[in-house]
Amino acid sequence: MAVPNQPIIALTIAGSDSGGGAGIQADLKTFHAHGVHGLSAIAAITSQNTRGVTAVHPVPLLHIRSQIEAVFDDFPIAAVKTGMLGNAATVRLVAKALRKRKPAWVVIDPVMISTSGSRLLDEDAIEAVIKHLIPLADVLTPNLPEAEALLGHRLRTTKQLAEAGHALLALGARGVLLKGGHGRGNEVIDRYFDKEGTMEIRHARLPREGHGTGCTLASAIAAELAKGATPRQAVRRAVAYVQRALKNGYRPGSGTAYVLHH
Repeated sequence: MAVPNQPIIALTIAGSDSGGGAGIQADLKTFHAHGVHGLSAIAAITSQNTRGVTAVHPVPLLHIRSQIEAVFDDFPIAAVKTGMLGNAATVRLVAKALRKRKPAWVVIDPVMISTSGSRLLDEDAIEAVIKHLIPLADVLTPNLPEAEALLGHRLRTTKQLAEAGHALLALGARGVLLKGGHGRGNEVIDRYFDKEGTMEIRHARLPREGHGTGCTLASAIAAELAKGATPRQAVRRAVAYVQRALKNGYRPGSGTAYVLHH
């Protein structure tokens, strides 16, 4: 029986950002901006601000599992987005939960390094991401350094980027958004790969460093999928949303990074 005024619901499984610009905080703000009710399972607690990350504390596995079970037992979750998971054990736990619960849409943001350069995923967890998490992804959203870490080699030429997209699809993801923010030039080229081919999204590079752009982008994709968009529609709308949010961003702290205006 349909529930009157039942909201669309999405879940983020990620790390908490004490500075409010990235992580769980950015995810929930993004869900809200898209008219989606946001749920969260916190996988790690970070001490960070607009200048960097000073500490990371993994949440015990039993509590991560209990958070995920609690929300799935009560809410009709339309989409799940994963972000910072921190270590291999957490990656395996989250993958097992997603295989069990089988949400309609899964967006995997393979968070490894923060904008300030702090490591947010253990080196030995990369293999777990490849083996357990990527095969569950409807959309995988690596930036260039993350794609290099997943594939084990540098990506510099257009040909290498194209090959990287197909290689990541071969790992099991059904769609791959290879983000171009770490590239060079006045134009950012985001490349989306799926079984239908490649789609490029080009936009001007804004002269500012954003905080939480990757988290926001993946969450926006999840929200759009939850609302009924196709993956290609969701990716296009999410990229445009992040551009607007960064263009209207602000600097609440003393660091140089801009927090997005969600």
